[in-house]
Amino acid sequence: MTATSDLDYPALQRHLVPLGVTAAELHGSLCGFLCAGGLALPGQWLDQLRLDVSGLDGESRDQLENLRRATLRQLDDPEMRFAPLLPGDDIAMEQRVDALTRWCGGFLGGFGLAAGNAQERLSDDGRDVLRDLGRIAGFGYEAGEAEEDENAFAEILEYVRMAVLLLRHEGRPAEAPASDTRH
Repeated sequence: MTATSDLDYPALQRHLVPLGVTAAELHGSLCGFLCAGGLALPGQWLDQLRLDVSGLDGESRDQLENLRRATLRQLDDPEMRFAPLLPGDDIAMEQRVDALTRWCGGFLGGFGLAAGNAQERLSDDGRDVLRDLGRIAGFGYEAGEAEEDENAFAEILEYVRMAVLLLRHEGRPAEAPASDTRH
């Protein structure tokens, strides 16, 4: 798997039932942790995110390890193809907005777990987008015109995507490896 878009959101969601988090929340937490300079270690990253993994079976652990690897590749992709892991466009807008707000909330939580002095290293733009992610985490959904809703959602999603890439760039410690992939 090379991108989070290759991951099956509903299947991943089923694997996460024992953890009590959504796929969007977990992906957001992982991304926030990594963007703040955290090193999500194989076999340890769920513990690093303060999740009780005792109820996970081997297949679930394998799927979550795939998520970790895919997320690292996407965050460090020179083509900047990163995208938050969210339900597909065939899901109702209300559920997609809810998933995006949970993703942003997870991001902020993960960022906080690894932040240390990362916020001090952020530029004014970095601090601004971090605040914006907090605002998005508090969004609610009020139905409007379907096409307008889709356009607004796409704009917000693109903003979140670029905000995360900025924070990844700024929050990574200078000595951190680009990924766990060897060439």
